[in-house]
Amino acid sequence: MNQHPTLEHITSLIQEGEFFKLKELLKNFEPAELVELIEEEEEREQLIIFRLLPLSLATQVFEYLDLDIQKHFLANLSQDKISDILNEMSPDDRTALLEFLPDDFVKELIQTLSEPERRVTLELLGYPEYSVGRLMTPDYIAIRENWTVQQVLDYIRRHGGQSETLSVLYVTDERGVLIDDIRIREFLLADPQKRVRELMDNRYVFLKAMQDQEEAIEVFRRNDRVALPVVNDEGVLFGIVTIDDILDIREEEDTEDIQKLGGSEALDEPYLTIPLPRMVQKRAGWLVILFLGELLTASAMQFFEGELQRAIVLVQFIPLIISSGGNSGSQATSLIIRAMSLGEFTVRDWWMVLRREILSGLALGVILGIVGFGRIAVWQMITPIYGPHWVPVGLTVGFALLGIVLWGSLAGSMLPLLLKRLGLDPATSSAPFVATLVDVTGLIIYFTVALVFLRGTLL
Repeated sequence: MNQHPTLEHITSLIQEGEFFKLKELLKNFEPAELVELIEEEEEREQLIIFRLLPLSLATQVFEYLDLDIQKHFLANLSQDKISDILNEMSPDDRTALLEFLPDDFVKELIQTLSEPERRVTLELLGYPEYSVGRLMTPDYIAIRENWTVQQVLDYIRRHGGQSETLSVLYVTDERGVLIDDIRIREFLLADPQKRVRELMDNRYVFLKAMQDQEEAIEVFRRNDRVALPVVNDEGVLFGIVTIDDILDIREEEDTEDIQKLGGSEALDEPYLTIPLPRMVQKRAGWLVILFLGELLTASAMQFFEGELQRAIVLVQFIPLIISSGGNSGSQATSLIIRAMSLGEFTVRDWWMVLRREILSGLALGVILGIVGFGRIAVWQMITPIYGPHWVPVGLTVGFALLGIVLWGSLAGSMLPLLLKRLGLDPATSSAPFVATLVDVTGLIIYFTVALVFLRGTLL
């Protein structure tokens, strides 16, 4: 924003009441720059700046503002100003805003819309919350197959200003059924007298209005599109979804998965704005479950209390054993969940995943087992703290690490696939949950291996 007045200069103009001069200055700003400017100001100054913007510029700025600032403006702007902005907003952005407002407030706002805009908004709000229908906009260019290229270009000049994107045009029949999509470059390079049907290849990708938004993300990723058409069950073109909306959904999904991987429910709100009681509520449930799971670790140690008393040296390696199994499980869980979200494999490929994790778990277990045995051997040479039976103790630790790391890798990789197969969110098999499971079973593996190698000596 170096080419524009500084924030301090704009604030001083507001304080001096130089609103006419400020209004002229603000016309030279880009929407993104105005968003940055407004978000840096205090609430009073934010409203003054926004009121001074021309309607078209104010609408563009409003669509990109933070949700809290949008709510603040809706609560403080005049009814006429709100009505003008909502009517000018693109339908998908307007729907995204209305979803986060109280129902009674939404009803009031919808009444301020013009009849066509109200119909579109109500239609969009009627789709399930996480469906593609909630993302689509009816602002697109539809053409007929018997038109000439020249007719298409003339039509774009007349109506293209209202379209969300002009990169792709959609061919429909007389009933509105989608029959093809054609990139704009095809028309720009074609003979003006050519017919649309001569440019058609009848190969196109589409989304269903009731389709899940996560599936739409995958379709966009596979086909590398900036926009995709949305049809109903009869194939009638209802609207389009653009890449900017898909990127927003992708960010929300990734945020939710990361929060679940950390061992809590998804916050569904920014960290600094979610009420503290709700954040505690979302985190407490998993912490209690994990705590109860860890109590089983204490039960396992109690079961092997006799062995611990006879071979107290085993206690020293319990933290090492537990953490190694949990770490390997957490690694596997994170890798598998991310790979599934990217569509690298499906639940049907579980056998390939299992085979890879067996091999990698064995390799990792051998590496850690050698390191564990080597550590005991080096310490024994420096100071003989493990006594005459240090070799069996080292073998116990080494083979226990091999078994636990292998088990952690298998548990961490198979749990997300199992949850996915049951129709649940794989991210709920969070790293802490896998770590707790491996902690308990890891102790059983450790003491079982100890009984094999130390029977007749320390046990």
